[in-house]
Amino acid sequence: MPAYPRSDVHLICDALVPLPAGSTASHVTSSLLELFASGSIPLGVRLPPERKLAEVLHVGRSAVRESLATLETLGVIEARPGAGTFLRATRTAVLPESVRWSMLIGERDLDELVELRTALEIHAAWLAAERSDAGIAERLAEHLERMRARLDDLDAFIDADRGFHRELAQCTGNTTLQDLLEITHGLLRQRAVTRPDARHHADVALVEHAAVVDAIRTGEPRAASDAMRAHMRTSAALLRDSVAP
Repeated sequence: MPAYPRSDVHLICDALVPLPAGSTASHVTSSLLELFASGSIPLGVRLPPERKLAEVLHVGRSAVRESLATLETLGVIEARPGAGTFLRATRTAVLPESVRWSMLIGERDLDELVELRTALEIHAAWLAAERSDAGIAERLAEHLERMRARLDDLDAFIDADRGFHRELAQCTGNTTLQDLLEITHGLLRQRAVTRPDARHHADVALVEHAAVVDAIRTGEPRAASDAMRAHMRTSAALLRDSVAP
C-alpha cells in the first residue's frame, strides 16, 4: 500500500462534511468538485484512499469509486500506479472550468449526451473532410485497419474504434472540439454494456467508418458528415437499447 502523508489526508478530509443518508456517486462528485473549485486544495495534492473518503462522507466505497472514475475520465484527477490518486497539477485551459465541471455534477441525461456527441462527431467529420490532406485520410485508414483486425475481440475493437474517433477529432485542428468529444466519450462509455449480437454490430460499424474515411479522402465535407450522421444514428440506437430497463 502506498504511504499517504498525514498532511495530504487531513487537508482534504478536514474540509469535507458527511453527506445525507442515501447519497449517490453524483453527490460525492458534487462535494469533491465544490471543494476543489474553492481553491483551498493545492493542485497536485494526493487524495485520501477510497476507504477514508467513504468514511468521512458517510457513503459506500462503491459510490466513492464511481465518483473518482468519473473525475479521472474528465481529467480532474489522475491515478498514478503505485503512488495513489492526485488532483491534477495543471488544469486544461482548453475549456473554461465552469463548463468542464458543470458536466460532472448530477446524473447526465443519456439523450442529451447522445445528442451532444452526435452533433460534435458530425461537425468533426465535416471539418476533417474540409481540411483533408493525404495524411489525414491515411491516419484514419490505419485506425480502420486496426478495427478490422480486431473484429473477433470486442474490447480490442472498441479501443480501436475509440482511437479512430480520437484521431478524427485531432484532424479538425480544433482543440476545444477534441476536449468536448473526450468528455462525452468518457461519460457514454460508462453507460455501455456488451450485447450478444456485438460481432454483427462491429461489422456494421466498420462499414460505416469506412464510408466516413472515403468521404474525407475525397475531400467531400457533406458526404463525410452524412456518413457520420448515419453511423451516429446506429450507435445511438444501440446505446439506448443496451441501457433500456
